[in-house]
Amino acid sequence: MNSLWYFDDVNLFNVLCPHKFKKYKAVNDHEFDCYKKQDYIYFEQDNATKVYLIDKGKVKIGYYTEEGDEVVKAILSRGEIFGEKAILGVEKRNEFAQSLDNNTSICPVPVNTMHELMRDNQTFSLKIYKFLGFRIKKLERRLQLLLFKDTKTRLVEFLNELCEEFGYDCEKTGDKVIHHPYTQKDIASLIGTSRPTLNILMNELKEQNIIEFNRKEIRLLEKIA
Repeated sequence: MNSLWYFDDVNLFNVLCPHKFKKYKAVNDHEFDCYKKQDYIYFEQDNATKVYLIDKGKVKIGYYTEEGDEVVKAILSRGEIFGEKAILGVEKRNEFAQSLDNNTSICPVPVNTMHELMRDNQTFSLKIYKFLGFRIKKLERRLQLLLFKDTKTRLVEFLNELCEEFGYDCEKTGDKVIHHPYTQKDIASLIGTSRPTLNILMNELKEQNIIEFNRKEIRLLEKIA
């Protein structure tokens, strides 16, 4: 897969923000919402009346089990969309959205505005439906991994997923280089493990000459499976 969400432009904000459309450019009440680290954008059971596009920063999507354990479904960054179930008529949130950065900026879009755009613009509507289908497929895959696979397998699958989304070939060495937006804490949350366990597994792969890594880059020295 060469581009995330099947779009030519990976930045969904540029593609989907209604205020990029001529009809909505003059809307006077359009403002970006700003959040600090750990601020909640919405909670479970809140009314689902808006869709959100990330202008900058990172947002964690997740839910809490009956035992109070946090399950992280996704960590999203600039250009991505969340709260999209409202487009399909879901009236209450079944997840929370929380800012992970001190300067997260969000473009809130009322659901009726999104529906109007979809009704009036067939290309826009097609992009939305492709996005929804891919997001659902991706989340189902991640939840299956959390339920049925061991931690090392979850890490390997996640690295392969990162390679598909953010990887490119290094011309000098032929390695796959992955520039990604995640911290080690983010990755640990997404694969359902602790940071110490993640560090152990990453260093095991490094010692086996399978990967090299730093804070913002992972280099795949050979194919992992």
